[in-house]
Amino acid sequence: MRVSACLMLALSLWLGTGARAQTQDQTTPAAASTVSEAVLTGVPAVRQVRPGVTVPGTPPALNASITVRYGAERPRTILLLMPGYLGGAGSFDRLARQIVALDPGVAVWAVDRRGNLLEDHAALAQTGKAELEAIVRSGLPVRPASQLGFMRDWGLDTTLRDWRVAVLEARSITPEVYIGGHSMGASLAGLYAAYDFDGQPGYQDVRGLVMLDGTPNLLNGKLVSTQEYRRGFWGTLGPIAGLDTIGRLPYVNTFYYSPQRAIRGNAQARLAQLAPREPAPDGGLTALNATNLAAAMLQIEQRYALLPFLAVQTGKATNTQEEPNPLPRLLGAEEDTQTIVGPRISRIPIGWRSDAQAPTDAQDFVNRFWTPLSDMTEWYFPQRLTLDVSAASLDTRGTPHEAMRVWHTASVTTPVLGIAAGEGVTKAADYWRYGAQVLGQTTVHTLSGAAHLDIVTAKREHVARWVLDWMARFPSARN
Repeated sequence: MRVSACLMLALSLWLGTGARAQTQDQTTPAAASTVSEAVLTGVPAVRQVRPGVTVPGTPPALNASITVRYGAERPRTILLLMPGYLGGAGSFDRLARQIVALDPGVAVWAVDRRGNLLEDHAALAQTGKAELEAIVRSGLPVRPASQLGFMRDWGLDTTLRDWRVAVLEARSITPEVYIGGHSMGASLAGLYAAYDFDGQPGYQDVRGLVMLDGTPNLLNGKLVSTQEYRRGFWGTLGPIAGLDTIGRLPYVNTFYYSPQRAIRGNAQARLAQLAPREPAPDGGLTALNATNLAAAMLQIEQRYALLPFLAVQTGKATNTQEEPNPLPRLLGAEEDTQTIVGPRISRIPIGWRSDAQAPTDAQDFVNRFWTPLSDMTEWYFPQRLTLDVSAASLDTRGTPHEAMRVWHTASVTTPVLGIAAGEGVTKAADYWRYGAQVLGQTTVHTLSGAAHLDIVTAKREHVARWVLDWMARFPSARN
């Protein structure tokens, strides 16, 4: 990686920009946590809903900009974080609390996209296990696609303009405003910086960009033609629906994710919160005889997960018979995972054993998966946003997608912090390439041994400290 860093430094000097690539740090998450769980719990948090950009055809109540705000009302610095593909503001609950606990002068505003307002959490908020077990088995009524045709217009422009409402509010509090995101949220942060908001480049709104295991070209690395944009094409996530078809099915509904699967997953996480060692409901998310905690973690633990972008490392199931499963490698995983064919002792449920050396704690993960403030998912994820991010991952000026207004890539000199998960979807080299493209001062870290979601859920504070140390390097805009 030293060679790569030297090449990027030489390139920036040759271009005469004065940008400099900083040394990459790599670490294994071995140091003990220094912030107690009681302190994390004590970090104040509030959900705020503000009017967002008006989209014709959208019910007025859904034209909204939503943030979950951790920390002081009038902090020195505000970091706004955008969740990734299929993710909600709850993805950042632990990381946000870590950042604020380490530096109370910093607030973190985690974004919920307007699609989160379509979710009905009332049934999940109650604590009756029997009711939750019924939801795990059968889900809840889902909003018909025929009633959500307005989501066809919930694409890049809508998402960035809703986000900008929060950014400008943050700027009314302090000039020290940073944006960032995880996975596709990191893509959106880069696109925000390059976006033209009616003559105002997005990068002028912020002091820097924080990219957590994601870059602007994460979903696609090639130019999408006008025909592909309308009819669909094959991207990083598989088939991407085109503009001609998303009106009929405006939200993601696949074999691995759907509103119903998100609802059932939240209910299983609630059961794992309330009764982790009790048997999971029959006919639920797994056909195996398993405890509630095991049933929840089998869906997302990297050892068993089908998709590398929906994976975390916490430990492993107990009392199992396992076989190698090569399918995830075909879907982008770097190694084969395991499939559980059944319990080793049939009369005993499959359980879960946490690994003290793993980045994330399983019980902590399910405890934060659903809270009264937010959850880790976006049940109704707009297909238009996936389409637009895939098409606009490159400079759109002079392309068939110029109307997307991602025009200012070459002029972005905003500092960039990239943090890759060692076993995630982004490598350090991806950040060096992006930093050279936008000519920003680039700092890169790698959280070794971490899966894609560990970047935001890890029990130790490496990521929080890297973010705080990086923001502290830049002279205050108040000076």
